[in-house]
Amino acid sequence: MEEQIKKIQLNDLHVALGGKMVPFAGYNMPVRYSSDNEEHLCVRNGVGVFDVSHMGEFMVEGPEALNLIQKVTSNDASKIVNGQAQYSCFPNEIGGIVDDLIVYKFEDDKYMLVVNASNIDKDWDWVNKHNTMGAKLTNISDGISLFAIQGPKAIEAVQALTPVNLSEIKFYHFTVGEFAGVQDVIISGTGYTGAGGFEIYVKNEDAEKVWNAVFEAGKDFDIKPIGLGARDTLRMEMGYCLYGNDITDTTSPLEAGLGWITKFTKDFTNSEALKAQKETGVSKKLVGFIMQERGIPRGHYPIVDAAGEVIGEVTSGTQSPSMGVGIGLGYVKTDFSKAGTEIFIQVRNKNLKAQVEKLPLLKK
Repeated sequence: MEEQIKKIQLNDLHVALGGKMVPFAGYNMPVRYSSDNEEHLCVRNGVGVFDVSHMGEFMVEGPEALNLIQKVTSNDASKIVNGQAQYSCFPNEIGGIVDDLIVYKFEDDKYMLVVNASNIDKDWDWVNKHNTMGAKLTNISDGISLFAIQGPKAIEAVQALTPVNLSEIKFYHFTVGEFAGVQDVIISGTGYTGAGGFEIYVKNEDAEKVWNAVFEAGKDFDIKPIGLGARDTLRMEMGYCLYGNDITDTTSPLEAGLGWITKFTKDFTNSEALKAQKETGVSKKLVGFIMQERGIPRGHYPIVDAAGEVIGEVTSGTQSPSMGVGIGLGYVKTDFSKAGTEIFIQVRNKNLKAQVEKLPLLKK
């Protein structure tokens, strides 16, 4: 039986805007409207809007909410204050990652977990399986639309739509307020582009009104709708992980460079094993690299040393629209993970020179 492809609330609007629709994570999604390059540069230099309503949202409430979140996530959620968001991951029992996510804290007994679209069912089952303490869980994914208004001009483009002072929302903080005449909109200083801006969560019934208001307000700033193609190249320039590519059920957070969200100040799923791994050290590491020779790296291309011995594999790669060179992420043996190390990417049987770089790959 063929899996039913879901449609986001504004599906028909994206078709009308000329969006090229493709199945992605079980949803019909706009991959591009004009060209990936043009959309990428629009976000880096101006302002663009992604409809990422395919993402999943779970509410975790009640007196046991924090206990459950502490048990299933790697980061220390006790450190976040009301109105703050935290990047984290769900470790599994075998040393890998169930998913990466963002934890939003509204108040002491009210949180929201935002998870990847491809993992909604898996994550929902995972969190429920570990909810032995009886926290109240609600999957609100199907009722919420999410727009990422990203780019250096995002604040001035949409400030007129809200009484909330957008420039006061710090990175990874959020507020709930009026936006485009709609009440109770979550306005969050988050995003997946490194270009600045916001993500706004609205109820499906308000989605079209809010989308149209954003484009009306932003027209003097040449605001454009942006597809998943540019979302991917933007996040690669920043070195942000994509679940399914750079992190999976078999990659540990420590191998993935996510030690900073893995806090051993508390017990969580598989924390003992990960702590032991931290003490002994990992044998491979996720690195960012920039091509020194012409060529575009792609997922699963082998990474080799000067002698042609395989030392790893590319997990994400592209031609960077901002930098005009090939860039990528991949796992290499730890000896080759230091910034400045020369590595080679096998592109069509040619070993092309690349250099390991500190993230983000795009320097401001």
